[in-house]
Amino acid sequence: MEKKTSFKVSEIFNYFFQNQQSSGALLILFTLISLILANSAYNSNYQSLIHYTTQNTYHLPVSIFDWINEGFMTLFFVLIGIEIKREIYDGELKNRKNAMLPLLGAIGGMIVPTVIYITFNLNSPSTISGAGIPMATDIAFAIAVLGLLGNRIPLALKIFLTALAIIDDLGAIIIIAIFYGHGLQLNWLLMSFGICLVMFFLNKNEKTSIWIYILLGLSLWYCVLQTGIHASISGVLFAFLLPRGNPNQLKISQQIELVLNKPVAFLILPLFAATNTALSLNSNSLHFNNPISLGIIGGLLIGKPLGIFGFSYLGSKLNLASISSTISTKQLLGASILGGIGFTMSIFITNLAFTANDDLSIGKVSILVASSIAAILGYFICKKSIPKADSNKQ
Repeated sequence: MEKKTSFKVSEIFNYFFQNQQSSGALLILFTLISLILANSAYNSNYQSLIHYTTQNTYHLPVSIFDWINEGFMTLFFVLIGIEIKREIYDGELKNRKNAMLPLLGAIGGMIVPTVIYITFNLNSPSTISGAGIPMATDIAFAIAVLGLLGNRIPLALKIFLTALAIIDDLGAIIIIAIFYGHGLQLNWLLMSFGICLVMFFLNKNEKTSIWIYILLGLSLWYCVLQTGIHASISGVLFAFLLPRGNPNQLKISQQIELVLNKPVAFLILPLFAATNTALSLNSNSLHFNNPISLGIIGGLLIGKPLGIFGFSYLGSKLNLASISSTISTKQLLGASILGGIGFTMSIFITNLAFTANDDLSIGKVSILVASSIAAILGYFICKKSIPKADSNKQ
């Protein structure tokens, strides 16, 4: 009797995968448009629009740039949080050995790039704060590239890369919360904790309205914004505190996810790309022998594949994790290289790590260069791994 596969893919996973795949193409388009505008005669108008500020009322974000990064991107983190939670309870991460493969890969993919970055920036105290930049994997871009190969790539590999990117993002979120806060405000922190407690106890009431959770989520975002911790963390806290007891409670998470999927994939992430890649390409930003650039490019292009592939392969040899029989060594290597597509989360951390404009430009250009190379190289290695009979199918 043929053994049934241990991978369970829900309709929601497929929906998420397809949206992220399409979003990747939009991210590329908006990045190109942003770079063209930033290096044209319209640069000053474009920069003025992005950084247009309003009156700082109630200590809210004041510019379009800030609203996107601290407001709308919180919805992206809600979506990621729901995905992480579902994977832990119902998906790939529920089975210990299945979970260990992307977990080990993600750990390696965070440790090795960080070590490489620190090595290049050890004598540069002002730039050591960028150590978290090359540790992240962009879910939308990585899935989009793998999705170009369609059904010719094993489902197990798609799930591995998705789970790895989700765990990577969780690691990046923890790093943001710990190392990239500023001037921690204890009173607001206590209020945030209080809202989290209210949500936790509300989960025991099976008839709590979804609108109560939404109002509490908005309150949590505002309180976290005032704490000094980056407001995006509230999105993950909110997602993890959503109820998942009976089918009615679980439906709340599913409803929020389905509502957010398309706006995040087709509006918020493209807007993030457009506002965060408005870079003037000049001698300052194209400074690739700078420690920041060497650390980021080395971390994403060497550290990521080495960490992901090395830790995953070693874990399977030590019987800590299992690699699906449908995944070849070359495909695992290709997916590990795709893990070097940092983009969204890496740019997000860059904004938090640096204050000097030159450092910001160098960091973002380095991310774009490394992510582009990782995407192209990973794609062709995965394509070469497809048996000839399958590669000829359209």
